[in-house]
Formats: sequence, C-alpha cells, structure tokens
Amino acid sequence: MAKTHSIYSDLLASISEGKRLLAILIDPDKMALTALAGFAKKINASIATHIFVGGSEVNELATEMLVSNLKALTQLPIVLFPGDVTQISDKADALLFLSLISGNNPQYLIGKHIEAASSLRNSNLEIIPTGYILIENGRMTSVEKVTQTTPLPRQNTQHIVDTAKAGELLGMKLVYLEAGSGALHPIPKEIIKFVKQDVNIPLIVGGGIRSIDQLHEAYRSGADVVVIGTAFEENEAFFEDIKRA
Repeated sequence: MAKTHSIYSDLLASISEGKRLLAILIDPDKMALTALAGFAKKINASIATHIFVGGSEVNELATEMLVSNLKALTQLPIVLFPGDVTQISDKADALLFLSLISGNNPQYLIGKHIEAASSLRNSNLEIIPTGYILIENGRMTSVEKVTQTTPLPRQNTQHIVDTAKAGELLGMKLVYLEAGSGALHPIPKEIIKFVKQDVNIPLIVGGGIRSIDQLHEAYRSGADVVVIGTAFEENEAFFEDIKRA
C-alpha cells in the first residue's frame, strides 16, 4: 500500500512559501554505521530539510542497512538517490527515479529503470521522476566513470537549459543539475539562473559546494534544493556554518 504522505507535495509547498531546502547526501559506502548516530545528530541540529542516500558505487545491502539505522535517528525525510538498482530500500520515504538525460547511455536513460520496475511495482516508496543532468566540473567524477557518459560542457549554457526543458516536457517532476561528487567547481550561477527561468518544476543543484557562500549563491541563483555531501565527508566542521538559529 502506498504511503499517503507526499514528500513531493511538501517540497512544492515549501518552495511556494519561499523556503530554501537543503539535502545532506550520505554515501553508504563512505559512512560507517558506528559513526552514523553522531553524524545524524549534527544533521538534526542543522538547517537541513532532507537526507539523500546513495552513491555511484555502493556495496549491495549497504543502503538497506544505513537507511534502517538512520530511520531511528532522525525525523527528516530520507530520499534515495540511487546509482544502481541495488541501492533501493523500501525503508526510505521516497526515491529519486533518476534518468541521466545529459548522456546517451540507454542503461541510465531507461534500462536501469526497467530492472527496478518489478521491485518498485508494489513498493511503499514515493517515486519521483527526476531529470538528472551531469555538468563538467574540471575533473572526472565517479558518475561519469560508472555511467560511461560525457558531462555537458559548462560553457554551453543553452544546451543545458534545453536539456532541462526537454526533461520537463518528458514529464520529469524534478530537474537535478549535478557537478558530481568531489567536483572542483560547483554549477555556475548563470546556468542555475537560466535553467530556473525556463522550467516550471523544482530545481535541485549539487556537487562542489564546500562553503556557506557557495550555498547561498546557489540559492540566490535559483536553486530550490541544494545537495551537499563531500563537504561534510571532508570537514564535518561545516555543520557549524549551517546550524539552526
């Protein structure tokens, strides 16, 4: 039986109220379960509104174990951000059903989705179709390696905008602009601005954001949701900058 509470509806309502949403991304392969309670405590004391769980390459069952433990530690919505079908857990609240529309690998446009269909058919997860756009950031990322796709050049803003619009016209409920885990540079503010002006669905921005100034610039440029992961893996002191008042 499907869950009646809608993460997506809440997201739309928050955006309409002008709220700035922040998702903390946890990679199950990089987060030891013994460290999870302390990390969750810092998330709960921050301005974070969502927790995303996933990674490009994750050991089987690692996602299930992390989500199961995390549910007991936080009231924040837990949203799967899967790199593969093995990263699906019915214990989470929602799933970003990612289609890598910036690439031409059919496995990540539709193939993986077909593989997941049988397990999702009777799932309790809220499934949110998401147009996923990988943008060049100055270095090769794990997403690029795993998917065998080339990120869109950051200089070609119009092509990125057109790709986002195509995703919306295909029926995606979210657009996700991704610089990639460990990106040298975050998504340029001009790209965020022009994509936001052209699409009528919520815009998620992630990758390469390592400071409070970069976080605020993403919001000012038009991001509805900002995702931060690597910054906390490298420096948990960043939580001090995003504590709730």
